[in-house]
Amino acid sequence: MSDDLGNEIEAIKSIYAANTILNVSQLAAPNHYTLVIPHAEVTLRLLIPDQYPEKCLQFTAVDGVGSTAPKGFGIHVLNAAKEVVQRVYTPGQVCLFDVLQELEQTLEHELSTHWEGKTDVSSQFEHAEAPASHANRASDTVLPPRWTLSTTVTEKKSTFLARSCPVNTTAEALSAITQLLATDKRASKATHNISAYRIRTSVDRNDIVYQDCDDDGETAAGARLLRLLQITDVWNVLVVVSRWYGGVKLGPARFGIINAVAREALVAGGFAKG
Repeated sequence: MSDDLGNEIEAIKSIYAANTILNVSQLAAPNHYTLVIPHAEVTLRLLIPDQYPEKCLQFTAVDGVGSTAPKGFGIHVLNAAKEVVQRVYTPGQVCLFDVLQELEQTLEHELSTHWEGKTDVSSQFEHAEAPASHANRASDTVLPPRWTLSTTVTEKKSTFLARSCPVNTTAEALSAITQLLATDKRASKATHNISAYRIRTSVDRNDIVYQDCDDDGETAAGARLLRLLQITDVWNVLVVVSRWYGGVKLGPARFGIINAVAREALVAGGFAKG
């Protein structure tokens, strides 16, 4: 297994369950994996060549389908996975996490509409970014955020630290980030301050969800951080992960570290279960 693939698998397992991707290779069929598609009750068989990411991975078969999955859904998921790979893959660049994330989001939408015929009104807001102007107005007196910190992790001279704090509006989330950078000299000097938040509120008895994320220059890290909040099903929380770059590129392994310290901060703050 190449370092690129190992780092990518580690990142996937740090965000999803440990059995999301498993090596099921045999002597007669090397480089085969199973990949569980979250929320879809479908497991696909995946061939990852030794030359990946120079050569493209391939979804080859449906390995399992849940008992409550719609009839024919497994084949539909397999075909959708193949289409996503064709769209996402670029020679020389890892893509497995991106494929899994895009496929999950596509199928989650389909399951709530075309396949089950059910439409959750609140889900219309689930993936929408809420501009601060639409948030409830914050009080004139802004209290300092109550941060809970993770332990500090250092890998190849890069240092990572996560913080979590409760927020009830997008204005509070943005204010907390602003205050952090204005009052914490170490955080203000970080190479990246990756952030994500999820907020659920009620307007006229209707639940509305606000969520957003910011890479702060760490490409794709914000979306992965937000995905962690979604998977752990936490609400009214802001997470900020600071990274001080040490001069050595970590590749996809950095996503695993970012989500590991973020998960620790969520658990320590009482937002997620350990």
